Amino acid sequence: MTNALALSALADPTRREVFERLARGPLPVGELALGLPVSRPAVSQHLKILKAAGLVTDRPDGTRRVYQIDPRGLGQIRAWLDQVWDVALDAFRAEVERQAEQDQEQP
Repeated sequence: MTNALALSALADPTRREVFERLARGPLPVGELALGLPVSRPAVSQHLKILKAAGLVTDRPDGTRRVYQIDPRGLGQIRAWLDQVWDVALDAFRAEVERQAEQDQEQP
């Protein structure tokens, strides 16, 4: 899974809603579709995209499939965000230090 693929998958509001519902626990498609403004087959298509992006997994449960968040995919996104955050904080720190040096040099 690439972070770009995962972030692209989560860019869609319906997929984000499905993903957020799965954050509360595993669910079958029928229960995921309840209250969403799209059909059950559309939810299945959204789940297919989330699965291809490495964000969800599924398992059989009788005649239905139960979906849940894939912690490995979520962990990869989190690691990437942590890395980006660290770079941003380092840049912010450098700018603050530069500003402080400039302030000290001015009479």
